[in-house]
Amino acid sequence: MKTILVTGVTGFIGRHVARLFNDLGWSVVGLGTSTPENAPLSSLNQYHKLVLPSPKLEDLVKEVSPLVCIHCAGRASVPLSLNQPYADFNANVGSTFNLLNALRLSAPKCRLVYLSSAAVYGNPQNLPITETHILAPISPYGFHKSICEQLCKEYYEIYGLPTVSTRIFSAYGPGIRRQVVWDICNKILTQPIASLQGTGLESRDFIHVQDIARAIYLLVENAPFEAETYNISSGQETTIKSLAYLIASNLNKAPNCIEFDGNIPAGNPANWRGDNSCLMKLGFTPKISLEQGISVYSQWCRAEIVGW
Repeated sequence: MKTILVTGVTGFIGRHVARLFNDLGWSVVGLGTSTPENAPLSSLNQYHKLVLPSPKLEDLVKEVSPLVCIHCAGRASVPLSLNQPYADFNANVGSTFNLLNALRLSAPKCRLVYLSSAAVYGNPQNLPITETHILAPISPYGFHKSICEQLCKEYYEIYGLPTVSTRIFSAYGPGIRRQVVWDICNKILTQPIASLQGTGLESRDFIHVQDIARAIYLLVENAPFEAETYNISSGQETTIKSLAYLIASNLNKAPNCIEFDGNIPAGNPANWRGDNSCLMKLGFTPKISLEQGISVYSQWCRAEIVGW
């Protein structure tokens, strides 16, 4: 069996990546920070509880000898990065350097897929955003993701380690308990009036986690791994107001249960729509529409928050 190492396997995207590769017949070795009972053990051949960066990683990589590594570990919160920049740097840049060096020393032919973020673009000059757009992050999180991309390029250019970076736009789906989709669901379900930040005219490009996992698989199969970058996005722009109304409808709430406070949080860009044409050339087409995805996610949130 082909062996794949998934870091951050107890996280939102890591769980879905592990499940897909397991379903496709790969031997999946997972690294995570949770205890085994909170890991997706049914999708894993091995699970190791390990907080990165770690001096134990090099020996573990040598033992596993992975053909592919998907690096899902790290923090994914703009507000936390603003309040705790050192912790964000260590969790993102420190863990990525640790992994790259461990692969260089113990599995130099392993292909690494690094999960970056559209946060590296900041407030784009034009839409849709292509991979050649200037990088202008506006949060520590975005800066740290950009540094990690440069590390992937460094280890390819200097050491020949095959790497590819993915710039993921607004990920959502069952299992995520943070960011805007969760925030809207939570407030609609628990408050008479859901007061949301911003004007409602801010926009994002929402991509379902199952489509993200499929995109990563296509890269493993078809990408050249020459330190190139790919947007993972739906290619569709959705305003936060439209998203909120869609969620309210799925939760049987009227649109007037939603209001916007006009305050745009620091570090948040105004508008996003990704150009996914490079990924589409490798065979990618998003399968889950926002309407389908939000219908399922809203009911999952109801079960999580209300219990029925």
